[in-house]
Amino acid sequence: MGKDLTIRFNLNGMPVEFVGDPSVSLLTFLREEMNITSVKDGCSGQSACGACLVEVAGKAALSCSTPMGKIEGKEVTTLEGFPEKLRRILGRAFVAKGAVQCGFCTPGFLTRTKILLESNPDPTRDEVVKAVRPHLCRCTGYVKIVDAVLEAAAALREGRDVPFETASGIGVNSPKYAAVERALGTKPFVDDLRPEGLLHGVLKFSDHPRAKVLSIDVSEAEKAPGVVRVFTAEDIPGHRNVGLLVMDWPVMVAQGEETRYIGDVLAGVVADTEANARAARALIKVEYEVLEPLLDMEQAETSPIRIHKDGNLLAHTKIKRGNDVTEVLRNSAFTAKGRFRTQPIDHGFLEVECCVAEPKENGGVRVYSQSQGPYRERDEIASLLGLEQDKVEVIIVDCGGAFGGKEDMTTQGHAALYCHQLGVPVKVKLSRPESIRMHPKRHPAILDYEIGCDKNGMLTGLHARILGDTGAYASVGGPVMSRAGTHASGAYEFTDVDIEAKAVYTNNIPSGAMRGFGVNQATFALEVLVEELCEKGGFDPWQFRYDNALTEGRMVATGQVLGPGVGLRECLDAVKPAYKAAEYKGLACAIKNCGMGNGLTEVSKTILTINDGGSITLDHGWTEMGQGVHTIARQVLCEATGLCDVNVITPRVTTDSGAIGGPTTASRGTLLLGRAIIDAAAKLKADLETHTLEELVGRTYEGEFICDYTHANGKPGEIISHISYGFSTNLAVLDRDGKLERVVAAHDGGKILNPVLFEGQIHGGVAMGVGYALYEDVPVKDGYLTSEKYISLGIPKISKLPEIDVIGVESGDPEGPYGAKGVGEIGCIAAAPAIANAFHDYDGQARYSLPLEQPKKRS
Repeated sequence: MGKDLTIRFNLNGMPVEFVGDPSVSLLTFLREEMNITSVKDGCSGQSACGACLVEVAGKAALSCSTPMGKIEGKEVTTLEGFPEKLRRILGRAFVAKGAVQCGFCTPGFLTRTKILLESNPDPTRDEVVKAVRPHLCRCTGYVKIVDAVLEAAAALREGRDVPFETASGIGVNSPKYAAVERALGTKPFVDDLRPEGLLHGVLKFSDHPRAKVLSIDVSEAEKAPGVVRVFTAEDIPGHRNVGLLVMDWPVMVAQGEETRYIGDVLAGVVADTEANARAARALIKVEYEVLEPLLDMEQAETSPIRIHKDGNLLAHTKIKRGNDVTEVLRNSAFTAKGRFRTQPIDHGFLEVECCVAEPKENGGVRVYSQSQGPYRERDEIASLLGLEQDKVEVIIVDCGGAFGGKEDMTTQGHAALYCHQLGVPVKVKLSRPESIRMHPKRHPAILDYEIGCDKNGMLTGLHARILGDTGAYASVGGPVMSRAGTHASGAYEFTDVDIEAKAVYTNNIPSGAMRGFGVNQATFALEVLVEELCEKGGFDPWQFRYDNALTEGRMVATGQVLGPGVGLRECLDAVKPAYKAAEYKGLACAIKNCGMGNGLTEVSKTILTINDGGSITLDHGWTEMGQGVHTIARQVLCEATGLCDVNVITPRVTTDSGAIGGPTTASRGTLLLGRAIIDAAAKLKADLETHTLEELVGRTYEGEFICDYTHANGKPGEIISHISYGFSTNLAVLDRDGKLERVVAAHDGGKILNPVLFEGQIHGGVAMGVGYALYEDVPVKDGYLTSEKYISLGIPKISKLPEIDVIGVESGDPEGPYGAKGVGEIGCIAAAPAIANAFHDYDGQARYSLPLEQPKKRS
């Protein structure tokens, strides 16, 4: 640390003085000292994401990498210092165009927009793209961000406001709930919360993927400046293990035990500031007996190393239907087979994991969380602390992206423990390197596939063996690989199937839920082989897929016969003109379940409370993470009751309400919550026939939807694996140099409740699929991270993405609210195989692993 200096400058037009270490970042000063929340910490000072952008002396500057020593005498401007009219126009433009999903990155984009438009008030689309290249957005796919910048430019030139859709109900572009506040950085994320007396906790991680912990010496850390207490496993009063389905993940590993991966926590330091806590953590001394790790998933079942006492096989799914598939394939006119490998990738959400816990009046704890499963989290924390469930309240703060990566607990258990033991509020926040180290990834997988068809191009048999590396802990590895198995036949009907899917433990970083949930891996393998069948049999790839496509009355791998609401052929029709016009192209189709299914009872409750003035609190149990569940909830309630103003409705998620939703996963939020709201709304609507809202103050209306009629066992044709399915077709188009130029994405949304939000979900999903196909990986070797840089994850910025055209298809799902189905996951599944097939079309080489090898330019 450097010598303390006094630094004077102007902040948003007002003189400010900083006294301290000149190497401290401007971001730290703005957030921690000035409580300015529009600047966000997405990359921990790596200059990788742009979420912290400010103006310094009229120029763009990343505040995370700008030391205080460089701003003496300068003018620093954040979004809070922009003229109010400009703030309004920028915020409304981004909301109106659907450019705000989770909103964590948006303040940085708004600041960039202001700087761009001051020098270029009428930019072209290409100029906007160039301007925003330094920024990262994981949600939107950037298309609507560029639209928003152009809309803001037009509004400023023309001296007008940006209009919002005012119609209520479904099928309209109702503005996303609280999105202007998100865009301007005034709606808090968890890290923006600062209750009185807040302390800060940091975690001490294992230095090795597998090692016996011989001793943990915290004596020096306890004496460090600002330290309140150092915690180890012995300080946990209740059950030490947590887990989504299997309670196998220790919140802290105890002395004398083995670590299972580099993200295992050994101790936690609580201090008056995060900086002091981190400095003290460096003083903790751990003595290890370093052990050989198990890192190869193919060796997991035969290795003498046992990750858990019951062995290394977590789950094994078998699906057999029809005749002997070996014989069926032998008698098929054409067959194709291959071994496929897919890589782990990181969710890359902009908002790193953070939790604030504060003492609750009843002697328990109140947890402010980003969790995708508040009720499950409440139960895990109660178990950890040895408390009754009613002593723990989990309040969901809208989170800055998740994509499945915030289903498992990371910081929540530690924050709750420290808070409960100390009796004061505690925040535990991961840095970006710690986030990469700790939270689960997409499963890397090995897939051995063989498929066949008859002489007319109709699919016959499918033989698949799928292996997934679930890493050190179970998370949801069993269901993920099971879903890979149940979707192994993709979006087509096969006469006979023989499928096995396994999840195994290793000492790698855990794998868990991620957008697509195992179906991405299976679809990649299948679609590459479909293309090979077409090549061998001389079949037109589009017609082959159309002929074999799932439709009403056809059967998926599990034996479920589909009913109405299957829009796959309509998706194929939608991309056909672009397919016929393209020279080098690849197709892929996808199916993805909505709802967990397979015999699990799924419950969604909602409670409507009428408040003074006729406002409505809508309690539910689903997490807003950028997908728009709050917005859709308000639209459905208006549609079901006839209310004309969505703004009277305020969504809320707290476990104290009892409005259970289950984890926000499996593309089921819209379906389950929508049905529960319709149930509650019917009761409210009946009262509104004779009363005004103001006359109903104090009344509550409860609604519920229970899906308890799926089942995985039985005869083919009788099985109902899932309540609903989404479908898509992606077309990847290359230019003459073999570069990915365009993706046309047709998706069946059942009924599109909000077109702008629907398009945004597909844009973002396709962008994630492109990253999976071409760029992304987790930099791990021998169980260790080889890089802690955000940029090393390979998440594409705007300059690496193609044009993305979205086509919405409506099939009218009979189970969904007004016919709607979830599209959060289906959006990212078909892009990678479509790109693989386009590369094959270009150079004649099939691809069997991700990320894909780029095609060689034609001579």
